[in-house]
Amino acid sequence: MEVYLDNSATTKCLPNVAALMTQILCEDYGNPSSMHRKGMEGERYIRYAKEVIAKNLKVQEKEIIFTSGGTESDNIALIGGAYANGRAGRHIITTRIEHPAVLQTCAYLEEQGFQVTYLPVDSKGVISLRDLEKAMTRGTILVSIMHTNNEIGSLQPIAEAGELIHRMNPQTLFHCDAVQGFGKFHIYPKRMNIDLLSVSAHKIHGPKGMGFLYISEKAKVRPIIFGGGQQKGMRSGTENVPAIAGMALAVEEVYKDLDEKVSYLYGLKEHFIQGVTQIEGVKINGLTGTASAPHVVSVSIQGVRSEVMLHALEDKGIYVSAGSACSSNKPMPSATLKAIGVEKQYLDSTLRFSFSILTTEEEITYTIRCLQELIPMLRRYTRK
Repeated sequence: MEVYLDNSATTKCLPNVAALMTQILCEDYGNPSSMHRKGMEGERYIRYAKEVIAKNLKVQEKEIIFTSGGTESDNIALIGGAYANGRAGRHIITTRIEHPAVLQTCAYLEEQGFQVTYLPVDSKGVISLRDLEKAMTRGTILVSIMHTNNEIGSLQPIAEAGELIHRMNPQTLFHCDAVQGFGKFHIYPKRMNIDLLSVSAHKIHGPKGMGFLYISEKAKVRPIIFGGGQQKGMRSGTENVPAIAGMALAVEEVYKDLDEKVSYLYGLKEHFIQGVTQIEGVKINGLTGTASAPHVVSVSIQGVRSEVMLHALEDKGIYVSAGSACSSNKPMPSATLKAIGVEKQYLDSTLRFSFSILTTEEEITYTIRCLQELIPMLRRYTRK
């Protein structure tokens, strides 16, 4: 049996998404900037994609720009937002458990003379709104807080944070990295006081190398890519029509009967947690149940290194992650696990299991059975 439980890293592309992209690559391949019929076909796909995304976010179509994925969306939001508002202040706020696409961009902005405050999180991976309030200053021009943590599935109080930020300073931009949350939750930027929202297609059964950034019409953001002036100059470069259309179809599919799909994922998660926590020396990091994401479980296994466990599961046909696969395949201590206070002995003994709507209960049961078999055996071979 092959069991893919690394869906926070990427998801399998839906067959109808792949078929649509193939059709566009081979038949409707015109450049959307061209004025002839072939170009207009490409432009229609783009317009429809904006319509689909805007409808699900309840925003305006003109507030959506297409990017190469979550990393680029985060970079445009942070760098473009900081540079556009630098005269109003030089202070940025984020959290210690953000994705590297945010943390590394903030490090770059610090090199450019911006000051960055990194909010701590509690043992469950959640920020304190009081800490956020204390960190806000008159010179705070940008706050970036992720919706759903990619390693432990913790959820941040995004709507409450947005209200607080705009109440204290209406000019402060609020950016939300929703790469892991989009497609699992109903996210409405205007209701939640979000000015900038990053999303990636390959986390929702769409194509890799595709994403979008919601930019509120009121937000001041400078472009960081220049060229032919596509997308009103905010993100130049010929639009990737096949991937844009594929992402739009994936959005339609994932938000169809979303509540039922999320309930199904929570059921899988509960089944998995009940099974693995019966194994001696196994603990779950972060919150469980509906207080956390429906598709992510961080598991620490006493006495077994994560890399050893990962390959032992791979031999059984089970694919998981030893943390975030988004930055590198080289093992490094997890900033998120350190931020929530995970003991040193567990930092190199933690795996991430992440599910999708394609995951079955049979696969979860098989994985639990393999863990019950492998963990005691591997512990016997661990050096004392």
